[in-house]
Order: sequence, then C-alpha cells, then structure tokens
Amino acid sequence: MSNEILINITSVETRVAIVEQGIVHELYLERVSHRGLVGNIYFGKVQRVLPGMQAAFIDIGLERSAFMHAQDVVVLDDNGMEQRIAPNQTPDIRLLLREGQVVPVQVVKDPIGTKGPRVTTHLSLSSRYLVYMPHSDHIGVSQRIDDDEERARLKDLTQIAFESIRGGAIVRTVAEGATASEINADALFLDKLWAEVSDAMKQAPKKPGLIHEDLRLAKRVIRDYVRPDIDTIRVDDEAVFNKISKFTRAFFPEVSEKIRYHQPNTPLFDLFSVDDEITKALERKVQLKSGGYIVIDETEAMTTFDVNTGGYVGRRTLEETIFKTNLEAATAIARQLRLRNIGGIIILDFIDMKDPEHRRSVHRAFEKAMEKDAVKTTITGVSELGLIELTRKRSRESLDQLMCDTCPLCDGKGTVKSAESVCYEVFREILRDARQYDGDKLVVVASDGVIERLLDEESSAVADLEQLCGKIIEFRVESTYSQEQYDIILA
Repeated sequence: MSNEILINITSVETRVAIVEQGIVHELYLERVSHRGLVGNIYFGKVQRVLPGMQAAFIDIGLERSAFMHAQDVVVLDDNGMEQRIAPNQTPDIRLLLREGQVVPVQVVKDPIGTKGPRVTTHLSLSSRYLVYMPHSDHIGVSQRIDDDEERARLKDLTQIAFESIRGGAIVRTVAEGATASEINADALFLDKLWAEVSDAMKQAPKKPGLIHEDLRLAKRVIRDYVRPDIDTIRVDDEAVFNKISKFTRAFFPEVSEKIRYHQPNTPLFDLFSVDDEITKALERKVQLKSGGYIVIDETEAMTTFDVNTGGYVGRRTLEETIFKTNLEAATAIARQLRLRNIGGIIILDFIDMKDPEHRRSVHRAFEKAMEKDAVKTTITGVSELGLIELTRKRSRESLDQLMCDTCPLCDGKGTVKSAESVCYEVFREILRDARQYDGDKLVVVASDGVIERLLDEESSAVADLEQLCGKIIEFRVESTYSQEQYDIILA
C-alpha cells in the first residue's frame, strides 16, 4: 500500500493526516481561531527579567507573554554574527536583557495549557532542504542522516552554496539525495526571504507585534513532511489545491506531480477512516490485535503507557505470551506517540519479562518503530522494573489538548464521588445543620442518582436520621446538578 498525505480544508480548520501503508500515523490540526505560532518572528518587549530562573517574560503582542531562557538569547559580535558560548558559560540574564528592551524573537514552542509560547533570539528560516541561520557561520547536517559519505557530500554542497551568502545553515533530513542545483535554489530562496524579513524589521515600529509569519499548515506540510517515500498528496479544496500546486511548481517541482485534487463526492477523511482514528486517539485505552491492550494516562508531569495481556492467552508458555504482547505493544506505542503528538517525559510500563533477551528484543523493536518519528526523542534502556523511559520534544499541544477541555464534572481527575459517598456527606451535613439551626423541615436538593439512592438503599438510614434530628427530611431532584453537587435548605 502507498504512503499518502491527506489535506482536509474547511472554512474553520485545516486537518492533515499522514498515512503510511494505509494506517494513519500522524495528525496535524490548525484552526482559524488559534493558528500555530512556531516559526513566526515578532518584535518583543522585555517585561520582566528573572535572575533566579535565568529567564525573562517577553510581550510579543499576544494574550499571554512569551518565555525566554538565557540560553535562547543570542550574543552578537561587532560584525553581527553569533558568538559561540558553551551551555555552562551562559552569561547572567541581566547582562543580556533589560526590562523595556525591544528585541526580535522567534517562536519555537506554541502555547501549551496555561503557558505562553517559548521564544528565542536565535532567528532561523526554513526551506525544504535547509534551515538558514543569518547570524551564524556554521554549516551542519541533520544527525538523522547516517551515511558519512552523504553527510560530507551535503555539507560540501551547502558550503559552496553559501560562499556568497552571509550566514550559516543546517541541512535537513529530507535533503538526503538532493542535488547541487536543489541546494543552491534553496539557499538563494532563503537569502531572498531573509532580505524581506530584514526590511520588515527596519520598517516595523519598535513595539510588540508580528514581523514575519511562517507558512500555513497546508504549505508547511509540503515543505516539512513530504519525503521521497510519499506517493500522493490529496487536497479536497480546489482553491487550496491551486495554491499548493503553484507553490510546489515554484519551489518544489519534484513534489508537484504528486498532488491530486480530491473531488468532494466522498469526504477525503472517510476514505481512510481518519475521523474514526481521531476518535480512537482521544480514548484512554488502545486495543491490540492479539487481544492485549494499552492504557494511556496523559498528565501535566508525564505520560504513562501501561501494557496488559487482556484476552490474549497465547499458545505456548506465559513468558512467550508476554513477549509477543510486548512486541506488538512496542510498535503500537510508537504509532500512538506520533498520532497523539505526546511530548515531555514518557514512561512505558511493559509486562514484566524474565528473559533478558526478550527485554532487549522489545527495546530494539521500540527503537526501530520510533525511527520514522521526525520529533527529537531520547530513549533509555529497560530499567530493573521493566520500564522504558524517554523524552520526546514538545513543540505544540497534543491532540488531546487541542481537541478536548477539562471535564467540568470531575475537574480532570477522571472520576467522581460515588452516589453512596455523596449520600453519607449529606447525612453529615444534615446533622451539622440540625444542631445549628431551628426549623421543622430540611430539603435535600441533589442529582437524580443521589436522590434515588437516598429514597431506596439509604431509606432506613434516612428514617433514623429524622428521628435523631427531630426534623422532617424531604428530597428534591435537580437535573442540572452533577453527582457531587447538593444543597440542604432549611424550611
């Protein structure tokens, strides 16, 4: 089966799915109401400098202030080029920034939760094959290109391309196999783009605001995610299809032949059951084909994956059953990380394996499955507890954070008090009120489930409570109350 990129356009959002061998592996979502900011360049005004954190808050003209660490502040020499400073020798933030100062900054991480965007003064511009760094003279090659000869070839081509261009560049992974003319074309494009950005900086007022906006999702996907193994790019909006076709003919001619317009007879995402995959990706439990399953818990501190055998009983020994379940789970977890865009600290709790070779095999299987992930990931070995720990760079919100709100009933806990527990709280509250206030009657207002239990299973306890308090207790259902809400009214 082929590898495809599906681009679904509506008036309110753009959705992109990367399909590998008929299976959805990555999802990207950009809504008109809150578009992504990564890559945008702003003028930022320093609001607060925090020496204790070696950081500063920057006003870039958005609702929430941006955050910048001292390591993200570039120090320029007299020629306007970046001075190379060892990470452990970063100057005090107070020597780099002062409150009220206006500096150009670039967003490197979108706002996540209550946190504002992360910014840097290490400005860069991206093309298909290169990342241009106007204040650096360094030429580097992506570490994901393993072949030493290819790395040397690409570095030489880039150095030649930048002989007449001020600045440096990083060769991107997708550049593997690129020709000299393609590298040269990218270098010239980036040089021209930086000239436009520089002019915009000179002309823009020195106050918080946007200077340069990165490409929108549909074009950004073409630039960043189209690999040689992508066979087809399908777009279901004719106007966007025409724009992308023009864009690729101008900058990525080798990609233009892969773009197809999808007639709106059948929704594009329905052909590959993408909407079903999105629904599944928001669930806590992932079912494995063997009968086992994975439970995913995403919290602010970390995300955990817990593997269970479930209904899979195997054919031979228990150890063999566990091993096969873990192998299947390793591949499934790698896909879920990409699909849900989970970042930060991640703990994988595989079923405990006694055989050290089985542990190594599962670890190797997981590393192999993660090779296609473009996001920077660091994976540890299997711990004594059978856990694999990893960190995955977080540059944008996860699918759950993008599409879901905190549950107003449980406040994000995932559970609510049982009707029984609420009934006993009501009893204690009645006793307190009966001792403090006069009156002949108390009215309990609560949800249907709680009232039903009070009148049924707890009816004898209610009768005893009436006798103890010397008051009549009545009950009233309030359909808008959650199970934990109740009121006691004196009558």
